[in-house]
Amino acid sequence: MKINKYFVIDFDSTFTKVEAFDVLADISLRDHPDKVAIKKQVEEITHMGMNGGISLRESLESRLALLHAEKKHLPALVTLLKSLVSESFKRNKEFFTTYADNIYIISNGFREFIEPVVTEFGIKPENILANQFTFDDSGKVTGFDKENPLSMSHGKAEQLRRLNLPGDVYVIGDGYTDYEIKHSGLANKFYAFTENVERESVMNHADHVTPSLDEFLYLNKINTAFSYPKNRIHVLLLENVHPVAIEMMKAEGFSVETYPAGLNEDELCEKIKNVSVLGIRSKTQVTAKVLEHANRLMTIGAFCIGTNQIDLKAATKKGIAVFNAPFSNTRSVVELAIAEIIMLMRNIPDKSAKMHQGKWDKSAKGSFEIRGKRLGIIGYGNIGAQLSVLAENLGMQVFYYDREEKLALGNATKCKSLKELLALADVITLHVDGRESNTNLIGTEQFALMKKGVIFLNLSRGHVVDVKALRESILAGRVGGCAVDVYPHEPISNNEEFVSELRGLPNTILSPHIGGSTAEAQENIGNFVPLKMMDYINTGSTSNSVNFPNLTLPTLENAHRLIHIHNNVPGILAKINKVLADNEINIAGQYLKTNEHIGYVITDINKHYNKDVIKELRAIENTIKFRVLY
Repeated sequence: MKINKYFVIDFDSTFTKVEAFDVLADISLRDHPDKVAIKKQVEEITHMGMNGGISLRESLESRLALLHAEKKHLPALVTLLKSLVSESFKRNKEFFTTYADNIYIISNGFREFIEPVVTEFGIKPENILANQFTFDDSGKVTGFDKENPLSMSHGKAEQLRRLNLPGDVYVIGDGYTDYEIKHSGLANKFYAFTENVERESVMNHADHVTPSLDEFLYLNKINTAFSYPKNRIHVLLLENVHPVAIEMMKAEGFSVETYPAGLNEDELCEKIKNVSVLGIRSKTQVTAKVLEHANRLMTIGAFCIGTNQIDLKAATKKGIAVFNAPFSNTRSVVELAIAEIIMLMRNIPDKSAKMHQGKWDKSAKGSFEIRGKRLGIIGYGNIGAQLSVLAENLGMQVFYYDREEKLALGNATKCKSLKELLALADVITLHVDGRESNTNLIGTEQFALMKKGVIFLNLSRGHVVDVKALRESILAGRVGGCAVDVYPHEPISNNEEFVSELRGLPNTILSPHIGGSTAEAQENIGNFVPLKMMDYINTGSTSNSVNFPNLTLPTLENAHRLIHIHNNVPGILAKINKVLADNEINIAGQYLKTNEHIGYVITDINKHYNKDVIKELRAIENTIKFRVLY
């Protein structure tokens, strides 16, 4: 492709995430007794060289003297470097093949390990300018070609001067030697690349700081893997979501901000203004008022099962897709329920409290096995069904009630009504969702129907039980043991006092909404929810969304993907296709799905189109949101 722009790219900590010498140190010094100390020296010398603290020649000579490198170490080094290519470079592989004639790798590193890595991206060997090792007869590295300008200070500038490129030159790198090219008047602009490392002295000299290659390509209006740089997509993750979620979203290139607690409505209204992706758990309330301030929000991830803390109607009206983790913590909640049933049937909470007071109360009175007892499960979804199987395996007789038709597992028996279940169960456990109609599902009337001494558990949602009625039933002996994990009003952080009428009651287990709070569950959730949100942003897929029509889309190839969210009224698809037809645009694929409130249309078109088409599609009446994916 004939263009008058040339792109000069550094290798260490730019094309790859690491300094190759640091990786080589791990390999060549693997069995050296002073490996840790030497490796630290190598890293310090590298840092000094990148910041301009010592000369390049001094940096190369000092590090090679410490490394004890040999030719046999290089294949392992190359293999590792191939796995450590910067994420945004991998995302934009098409850029390197499209502009191969105009891309140069100019590095103070060494061709022996650079060429095998970068040529896999289509970069031409003749466009790779780097140092070269010298070896002795046994294959040990003895030094480098000292006539090569790249082994000297200001070598990159000298090398570029010799190239005499006939056009504009743009330099991308993370070190002071990259800035020197621009300082020498040989480049139009220098972009400090900070995806892997930030050097303040380098950033201060840059024309632009580019946190990713996406950003560089966007600024220079070059087609990239995505229509918008991911580093400009601001992600806000609240309430200590699992570190794996943070790592995943940072690796994807997003700008990620975390906060350890929830935020109240006013705080979130202020914080959410420039947020594109919001991740929460159960404490944060995403209200209609909050969503009014969310001028850039594309998706919300609930890192839990429930979504009742999110105003789904308001989110849908604003074209914001919501995802949750409906299965990821199921096992954890079920195990807690089983454990609490056993503890309450044995009256352990009271016995344990007495022991802490120094009272020895050895007695079988009021202590029972769970085998043969009737377990009543209200809500036979993922958790209720799995609890059913485990409880039956422990010898319990399982009964369940659900408003929807659900297939019984094992020998479980479906009850025709809630009243029927309440009257026959020895243990009652709630596993319903948080919909508004479930408010006070269990109150004074329902407790009156239960067996005297019933064991009662609520591990679902706080508002589904009338807490005052539960307290009165416990004190009256109607409920013989109780475990509650969820509450109508919960502290927004661990620093706030927990206030409840249930405190201090006999044979009562109170836990701080930790049903799904196990390492395994949180890691599962941390993996699941970001994948769904990233898939939505990257491809438009809405699989498992709780408020959008569910569409699983094929991989986008050699086309633009147009995503159109609109109010569910007749004729929108026809209007979209009329715009495309009027502009003679070929449709490569089209997908439509609707729900009660919105329509979701995905249209893949060929690469060539007039930019005015986008304006026309956005202007269609009843459009809620529109975006383009490359």
